[in-house]
Order: sequence, then structure tokens, then C-alpha cells
Amino acid sequence: MAHQSAHGSPADSGLAKGEDHVPKREEVEDERDDEDGGMARPRDAEAQRPDLYLRARSSARSARSAHSHRSYTDGYVHFGPNEDKKGTGEGGDVEETHLVQFDGDTDPDSPRNRTTARKWFIVVILAGSAMCVTCASALYTSTYLQLERDFHISREVATLGLTTFVCGLGLGPMFLSPLSEFYGRRIIYLVAFGMYLIWLIPCAVAQNAATMLVVRFFDGLAGSAFLSVAGGTVGDMFPREKLSGPMMIYTASPFVGPQLGPVIGGFINQFANWRWSFWVLIIWAAVQWTLIFFFVPETYAPVLLRRKAIKLRKETGDDRWIAPIEKMNKCESKG
Repeated sequence: MAHQSAHGSPADSGLAKGEDHVPKREEVEDERDDEDGGMARPRDAEAQRPDLYLRARSSARSARSAHSHRSYTDGYVHFGPNEDKKGTGEGGDVEETHLVQFDGDTDPDSPRNRTTARKWFIVVILAGSAMCVTCASALYTSTYLQLERDFHISREVATLGLTTFVCGLGLGPMFLSPLSEFYGRRIIYLVAFGMYLIWLIPCAVAQNAATMLVVRFFDGLAGSAFLSVAGGTVGDMFPREKLSGPMMIYTASPFVGPQLGPVIGGFINQFANWRWSFWVLIIWAAVQWTLIFFFVPETYAPVLLRRKAIKLRKETGDDRWIAPIEKMNKCESKG
């Protein structure tokens, strides 16, 4: 017993040996942690490199975009005056070399190179035309009493004339807007507003409610061009930093028309026959159409460049001159 207590039991000796080995394991684990930490630091640095690269790339991109607003334009892409245009140098693609574009700030064909006074005059004409269309919508409500008496109809039937007009306003942009992208904005203005003027005449001479309801639909359909296409003309003429003022004038006009319509209509129907409500609209629309014909030019860049390409092909005899919209049409036909 004394011998065993002096030397200790085998279990005690094993525990002592185990305690001797514990620090060694901790030292090994510490060394591994140091090695892992040393490897983690470069990985963290590598993880930060893409972030720095993306920041540098985004700042360079924003600088290029800010620079590109001083633009040459082909109607789809804007180039800065000192930026290279792909494919326009020697040895480039033949189509890219002969791709027609505006010649910077001195090109008279570019809609943005017109004088500020003329741009604002065009905006006022477009705003007046949009106001005329929406005024026709609300002015009709002042004729209800006389329409009910002359056509022997109820108020519900008389109100349908307003409904059909608004339906035409809603459906027209679905095909007038796409047509303006292919044939230009001016032709849409002349044809659509001309039809709006023509469809006002049956409203003034209608002899029954059915005529009134049908022609009111086509009247709204034709007049909707100035609620969907005219905003594009304003955007064609003004750069982004100067667009807010003219766009505010244009976008306010469709909301002023419904406020102005009942005032004009109420005054007319108080002192004259309801047909004079439409004769006044016909006179107003005729004035607006005349102003559009003489003072509102084409402003859609792809259509203007197509005309420029046709002119260059005739003058030079070189059929390689091509506009961006013509090139796009060729690509679609090949596809």
C-alpha cells in the first residue's frame, strides 16, 4: 500500500502524462490557426479587389455617360465629340463607314440645333393642339340639355357621346405611336389632326343621336395623337438638362382642356344653339392644323437620317450610304 501510494497508481500516472500532452495540442492548434489566419488575409484582400475594380469601372462608365450628353446622335446612340465611333475609321466595316449621322452642333438637319425661340413655338403649338382635343371631350357635356330636347333622348344616352370619345382617346395611341416610329411624327400630326377636324363636322350637323355617338368615337381616335406622339417631339428638340420646362408646358395642356371646355361650352350654350359648340371647335382645330402644317417640322432623328441618306445616295451615286433605321430594317429582314 505504501509502495503504491509512493509511486502513485497507473491511472494517476496516465492522467499526468495526458496533462503533459495537452499544452502540446494547444500549441499545434495555435500554429494551425496562425497559418489559417495568414492564408485568410490574402483571401480577404483578393475579395476586396473585385469591389475596387467595379467601383473604378462604374466611375469610368458614369464619366463616359456624362461626357456623351454633348452628343452627335444617329437617333439611337449618342457619341461625344471626342469619342471614337466604332467602325468609322479606316479599314472598318463598309456599312459602319457609310452610316449616316448628324454632323454635331452645326448640322441644320438636327432638331436640337434649331433656335430656342422656334423650339418653344413648336411646343406651344403642340400644347394648344392637345388642349383642343381634351377640350372637345369636356365641352360636349354642356350640350346635354339641348341634345336631349332636339334628339328626344335620355341623359344616359346623351352621356354615351362622352364615353365613345374617351374610348377613342384610349385606343388611338396603340397604333398611332408605333406608326410615328416608322413614318415620323409630322405625317401623323397632319393626318390624325386633319381627321380630327373632319370628324368634328358631322358632330356639328348631326341629325340624330346615333350619328353623334359614332363620329365622337372616331373624333377621339384621331385626336389621341397629341396625347401619345407629341411628347416625343418635345424630347427630340431639347437635351435632357433643358427638357423639364417645355415638357411641363406640354403635359399640363391635356389637363387644362377639360377645365376650359365646360366654361366655353356653358357660355356658348347659354346664348346660342348647341351646334355652335362644335363650330367653335372646328375653327380652333383648323387654326391649329394650319400652324402644324407651316411651323411644325419633322423631329424624329431616325426618319431625318433616312432622308439624309437618300439625299446622299442621289448626290454621290454611292448606294452604300445608309441610315440606322434602314440598317435595322435590313437586319430584321435577314432574321
